[in-house]
Amino acid sequence: MQSGKPARERILDAAHELMLTVGLSRATTKEIAKGAGCSEAALYKHFASKEELFIRVLTERLPRLAPLLSSLTAEPGRGTLEENLTEIAREAALFYEQSFPIAASLYAETQLKRRHDEAMREMGTGPHLPIEGLDAYLRAEQAAGRVRADADTFAAASLLLGACAQRAFAYDAAVLPEAEPFAARLARTLLAALR
Repeated sequence: MQSGKPARERILDAAHELMLTVGLSRATTKEIAKGAGCSEAALYKHFASKEELFIRVLTERLPRLAPLLSSLTAEPGRGTLEENLTEIAREAALFYEQSFPIAASLYAETQLKRRHDEAMREMGTGPHLPIEGLDAYLRAEQAAGRVRADADTFAAASLLLGACAQRAFAYDAAVLPEAEPFAARLARTLLAALR
C-alpha cells in the first residue's frame, strides 16, 4: 500500500484485495486495517461497519455501471443503441466477474447476508438498482423512438444483466467467455427483440 494515500483509500484498497483473496466472510476488519497500515479504530472512523466497507468496495473499486446508466438515460439518442448496450453489457459483465468471488460467501452465511441486506437498505443501494437503471435508460430510448413502443424494457434489462451475472456464476476463470465479445453478442441478440 502507498503510505501517501489517505487512510480511507488505503482501507478500501486493502479491503478489496483481502475480499478478493479470502472472500467477504473471512476478511476481518482487523486484517483489513493491518493491510491498510492503520488501526481498526481508524477503519471505523471512515466506515460504520464491515458491510458498509464491502458496499463501498463494490461501488468504488469495481467497474461502475450506475454512472454509465445515468449518463445514457440523461442523453437518450447518444451513440447507437447497439454500442450503448454493448458498453453496458461489458461493464456489467466485468462488475459481476469481479464481485462474484467477493460476494459468494454472502450466500453461504445467513446472518452475514441479513446484515449485508440491512446495510444496503440503510445506504439506499442494492442489486435491484442496475436493473432499474437499465430499465430507465431503455424507457428513455423508447420515448426517443429507438426502442419499440411495445417492448418490455424491464424484462430486457433483467435479461441483459441476468446474463452478465450468470456469466460470472456459471464459468470458472479458465473458461469464462471474454467480456468484450460476450457483451457484443448479448447486445445484438437483445437489440433484435427491442427494435
